[in-house]
Amino acid sequence: MEMSVSVAPQQQALSNDGKASQTRPNSSGLDEWLAKIEAIGELKRISAEVDADLEAATITYLAASAGKSPALLFENIKGHPGHRALYNTIGSNLSRFCLMIGEELVDHPLKAVQALQRKMGRTMKAEEVPANTAICNQNIETGDKIDIRKFPAQRMWPLDGGLYLGTGDAVVTQCPETGRVNVGTYRMMIKGPREIGIYTSPGKDATLDREKWWKMGKPMPIAAAYGIDPLLFLVAATSFPKTECEYDYYGGINGAPIEVFKSDLTGLPLPARAEIIIEGFVYPDETFAEGPFGEFTGYYGRPTGATPYMRVEKVRFRNNPTLTCALMADGPANECGLFWAALRSAAIWSDLQKLGIPGIQGVWSIPEAAGWGITVVSIKQMYAGHAPQVMALAAQCTGGAYFGKYVIVVDDDVDPSNIHQVLWAMATRSRPAQSIDILRETWSTFLDPSLNPPEIRPWGSKALINACMDYRHIKTFSKRTKLSKPMYEQVAARWNELGFAGKPMSVSVFEDAAPGTRVD
Repeated sequence: MEMSVSVAPQQQALSNDGKASQTRPNSSGLDEWLAKIEAIGELKRISAEVDADLEAATITYLAASAGKSPALLFENIKGHPGHRALYNTIGSNLSRFCLMIGEELVDHPLKAVQALQRKMGRTMKAEEVPANTAICNQNIETGDKIDIRKFPAQRMWPLDGGLYLGTGDAVVTQCPETGRVNVGTYRMMIKGPREIGIYTSPGKDATLDREKWWKMGKPMPIAAAYGIDPLLFLVAATSFPKTECEYDYYGGINGAPIEVFKSDLTGLPLPARAEIIIEGFVYPDETFAEGPFGEFTGYYGRPTGATPYMRVEKVRFRNNPTLTCALMADGPANECGLFWAALRSAAIWSDLQKLGIPGIQGVWSIPEAAGWGITVVSIKQMYAGHAPQVMALAAQCTGGAYFGKYVIVVDDDVDPSNIHQVLWAMATRSRPAQSIDILRETWSTFLDPSLNPPEIRPWGSKALINACMDYRHIKTFSKRTKLSKPMYEQVAARWNELGFAGKPMSVSVFEDAAPGTRVD
């Protein structure tokens, strides 16, 4: 578990206007989040005793696989009195995603993507607050008093190598050369009461930071936060430019700075409203056998391998803390599927705009395809070669280059977030012999189970599928059946009268010819 969407630099700095944030020593960021989602009926409290070893994840997988299930708060963890665990924080639910990025609830995923796209271009510096106002400092343990096994670490899948405290986490490191602070999401398997693994892939920021510290002959200072609000998880799981700090993007999306305090152990700025923080150092040449771990692809990641670990020297936690847990799985049960999809979509959409490509109607990376595997771009074709140009750029721009395997381009009458319409367009508008291109030796991931033998990783390939009408014949292409707008509006107005619940599906493309017009 260590994936991130790449975002190109485009930020606009926001001012704090000289206003200090109000400190809330008795409230965490997660408290506020839970209150918001409970108010809209999106939180399910489970008071029955549940085991963190396999049982909680199994419940989450079964509930979340049905789609649009609530967040699950386990309040009675076997062997961990006074502790809670939160699963399915966002899941596949668009309403919770909107609340996470501070937006009003919307009825279409592309509206959420556009909102995120606007906000990802802004930054706001973190605000330092006194350490005694941080909720995680209600309890502080050092030395022999430390035993991180007190927290309800999870075994998600039967063949996982151990119990993982770090899944829904935010890991803080710092570059010793520039002072840049990085916040990332990495899997963390418990080695012992005062030791925990930090698995990071080659080239990732925490790996680069660690190599620089070790080159200097020093251990790397590190901290990991749990019991965090989902926006911090989102920015931690996003690959922003290596010179930038994720805390700044948190403030830009949130519209207010994140509160941090300076650690008296590592000197790192730590999230003041996290419920649990562990700190320590990663020493050169100290590794242990970590893994495997059930990953976001729906497969186990790399086999057991030598992984550096943190020697934990300080543990901070609030009274009765909640551990945030992120289930990596196939389909809608994948905790990161929806928000990775939205992040990737926003990043690619933004890149295409910056490249000056006209006619982009929408971008959507399908959540059920691991949030990464398939990206669909809807365009209004304006010139010969427009669709192939979009395919190539969407596949290799900053936001789209990493891992994704399929890029599908559709016409503007197809909703890219509607997989049924996308498949229909592929079946009726693409010509396999002419419409598919392959890019080879592209940037992939060590976690892709299809790349075998494993030594060939992380090089992959991409298929570019043109599911648009052939531009040379677009004016004479067979006419699509479309609804009458007046009749759609009439039926929509009577929807409940007709005995249907909710609202009818949103339709934006209608027939513009008069009824009875001849079709050639």
